[in-house]
Amino acid sequence: MTRKLFGTDGVRGVANVYPITTEIAMQLGRAAAHVFKEGERRHRLVIGKDTRLSGYMIENALVAGICSMGVDVLLVGPLPTPGISFITASMRADAGVVISASHNPYQDNGIKFFSRDGFKLPDELEMRIESLMNNGELDALRPIADEVGKAFRIDDAVGRYIVFLKNTFPRDLDLQGLKIVLDCAHGAAYKVAPAVLTELGAEVIALGVKPDGKNINAGCGSLHPEIMAAAVREHGADLGMALDGDADRVIFVDEKGDLVDGDHIMAICATRMLAAGTLKKQTLIATVMSNMGLEIAMRKAGGHLVRTDVGDRYVVEAMRQGGYNLGGEQSGHMIFLEHNTTGDGVLSALQLLAILQRSGQPLSEHARVMQALPQVLVNVRVKRRADLADIPAVSRVMAEVEAALGDEGRVLIRYSGTEPLLRIMLEGRNQKQIEAQAASIAGAVQATIGA
Repeated sequence: MTRKLFGTDGVRGVANVYPITTEIAMQLGRAAAHVFKEGERRHRLVIGKDTRLSGYMIENALVAGICSMGVDVLLVGPLPTPGISFITASMRADAGVVISASHNPYQDNGIKFFSRDGFKLPDELEMRIESLMNNGELDALRPIADEVGKAFRIDDAVGRYIVFLKNTFPRDLDLQGLKIVLDCAHGAAYKVAPAVLTELGAEVIALGVKPDGKNINAGCGSLHPEIMAAAVREHGADLGMALDGDADRVIFVDEKGDLVDGDHIMAICATRMLAAGTLKKQTLIATVMSNMGLEIAMRKAGGHLVRTDVGDRYVVEAMRQGGYNLGGEQSGHMIFLEHNTTGDGVLSALQLLAILQRSGQPLSEHARVMQALPQVLVNVRVKRRADLADIPAVSRVMAEVEAALGDEGRVLIRYSGTEPLLRIMLEGRNQKQIEAQAASIAGAVQATIGA
């Protein structure tokens, strides 16, 4: 059996259109409640969400499905995805559910699960949930009377998560003297992130903190760092940080307003940890999308880089299997496994801010640890996910580009796990050259399977 509903990060799509409908959400709730039950005791699932208008609709359907299986629900309301992971583990719940489409526009939404230890589900468990939705096994399982589940609201979830985040910051440091531009993308961290930075002593210029259900990720947040960069220059801030809608990723600009992406942040943190002897097995875990410059920086510092498939869940799996403690993605997902079980934008920012405060040097100086090779990423919307090797017009162009780049670059082409897109990524020494090469591949794809 293969997964049909679940992609690389849960179930995702346009809200109120299959598969993100109330009917599917209720079935997911029923199936998940059954999967996570163990023994005869009373079970509990945490549900949290971001700030999308459709979150109310999906939340109520999930609650109905879960309670119909005799499992209680703990509702935490809008909270970052990593906050829901934290609350799930902290409250000893049996699982956590996140209603979010991360960096996607507000009309999209998604449903993803955390196990009781706060980690995302393995593929096999997601397949088990899908199977239960379709095989009729649950039809006869309908608790009655006092055996149906109840729903409770956890009013202090935001406060608990804020305390947790502050405790990941070194106790001998604070953020006094730092002026930070913070863009919360009108998303799930609109309360948490400003509170954490302010309580640690920073002067915070907050953007994207007025969600209305429709403005999440709209011209703001990590997808639009130019807004943050302009504010840094305008206010003379020390740096800027931008989160995405569910706050599991973060990217930065330095004091000049220049972008500092996830690869550079990983390079800064990993090389510092190498020097301090705290990077386990002297190894950083990243995906195939990370720039070759990160690999070079790690090698110069005496460390190693191990690559995984795209998706923070695969980074975490490799970290757990290999006993590593730092990993992430170029997009700004970073996992500090000794602090949390999933990508956490605010937590990652605190680890970087600790390095800045301890060194007294600006972010631009630290970013010099890595020199990125020119990189270009082109997305082509497709009508079907064909094997590119079976399309002569596309495979021929790809072979020509790979031959031209040789050892001075690389080509990575993959389908998105959440959208009908083919992602074409090239790296090389010459920016104009790789842009033209990426365009030639994209043109061949568009002419054959483009939507």
